[in-house]
Amino acid sequence: MAVTALAALHRKLFDETDGNKFARLKDRLLNKHGVDERQAVLDILVGYAKEGQLLHWRNFLMTDIIALAEPGECGDFFTACLDVPELSYWAVDGMLKSMGKAAYGPLVALAAKPEAKLSARAKAVKSLAVFSGQPFDRGLMLDPGHWKVEQLRLAEVLAWQADGYPAGQGFAAPATHASLAAPHSPLEKAAARLEKKLAARRRREQDLAQPSNWLAIADPADLRQIAAHWTLPEHYQRFLACYSPLRVSIDGEDYFQGLNLYGAAELVKRQHGYAWNPVTQESIAGWPEHYLVIADAGADPYCLDLGAITDGDAPVYTAEHGAGAWHFERHADSFVAFLTEIAAAA
Repeated sequence: MAVTALAALHRKLFDETDGNKFARLKDRLLNKHGVDERQAVLDILVGYAKEGQLLHWRNFLMTDIIALAEPGECGDFFTACLDVPELSYWAVDGMLKSMGKAAYGPLVALAAKPEAKLSARAKAVKSLAVFSGQPFDRGLMLDPGHWKVEQLRLAEVLAWQADGYPAGQGFAAPATHASLAAPHSPLEKAAARLEKKLAARRRREQDLAQPSNWLAIADPADLRQIAAHWTLPEHYQRFLACYSPLRVSIDGEDYFQGLNLYGAAELVKRQHGYAWNPVTQESIAGWPEHYLVIADAGADPYCLDLGAITDGDAPVYTAEHGAGAWHFERHADSFVAFLTEIAAAA
């Protein structure tokens, strides 16, 4: 009897001992058979996660298994993985997708289990927070793998369990300015174009406990702090007030190291290491007095020249860091031109 293409690929996958070759075989399996033969591919991946010889790939396959599995599938497999240290981290999300609220009890037990890996315990708390809308993850790092044991908020989690697992309200999305939907001025149009691209990113991935890729209305307290330090050009001041970047990082050919565009909440602190030494509380010699760092690409600063404000705007200069001395070059004639460039590159 002829061996089917899927069966041949199945055998190759289990026989392969080279990790790079395994990765290519796995991708071929998903790309060629993942849609039309989803259940068979899912069974192959689950089988490898249980018994495959490349131990690190047993862990890596968990995200593919979660993506392929539909609600109600693989619940027993994911539950069993909670007791396998190498697989327990991603088993958390698999259980929630497969079992929904029925996973709450086992995941609370995992979170409260002191002998379990801290990363898996933290993942349980984080994923329970996201799934239930409870704010167990407020103010914490996006990656629970970096949490400390005292950040697990077990008392809150256990109280939630005792109360019957009530649904929470989650986190509200940052407030945005109405002009993003109906822009008129060049500044508004550039901001709206950037927002459209950031919104597409948010649809792919967003965690409102630590929102990213937003242009949000700034906190008035942050604007007052900025006003106490600098007199800003009108266009940039309006940008910060109405479209303050919230964890906005732009990747593209123009910014191969990624461009971090600063928001009102971080602008003062972002001058540290450029214009200001926070240890000695002194200005850093050699830094141009009127240059305000508004973004960086791999620590290369992009600065508004506050000494050259004209018609409500100012030119943007940039320089490479680590050269011993700053050698700035004019990058854009205005902030609006700079923002337009960023929006095109995003």
